[in-house]
Amino acid sequence: MSNQRFDTEGFYAALDGTREAKNLTWKQVAKKSGVAASTLTRMRQGKRPDIDGLAALASWSGVDVKKFYRPAEEGRPKAEPLAEITALLRADRNLSEESAKALDTMLKSAYKHMRKGRGKT
Repeated sequence: MSNQRFDTEGFYAALDGTREAKNLTWKQVAKKSGVAASTLTRMRQGKRPDIDGLAALASWSGVDVKKFYRPAEEGRPKAEPLAEITALLRADRNLSEESAKALDTMLKSAYKHMRKGRGKT
C-alpha cells in the first residue's frame, strides 16, 4: 500500500487556474486535454482521475503532478510553501518584477495571518 496521498482538490484548483488564465470553459478544457467532461466533474467532487486522465490533464496544463502527492509520514523534508510560491511568482513571465514582489508580499501576509493556529479559518 502506498504511503502517499494525491491531493485531487489541489490539482483541480491548479487546473482551474490554468483554465482561467487561458480564458476557457471546462467543456473546452475537456476537449483540448482529451479527457471526458465527466472526469472533470468527478474531480470537482473530490474524486481522483484515472491515470490516463491525470496524464492528459498534466500534459495539457503543464502542471507538475508531483507537487500534489502528500507523503503520509511526517519526517520527510519538504520545501516551505512560501518559498515555492515566491519562486513561482518570480518565474512568471506574465508578471513584472515589481508585480511579483507585490503579490509575494500580499500572499506572505495573508499566509502568516491564516496559517493553522493563527487565523480563524
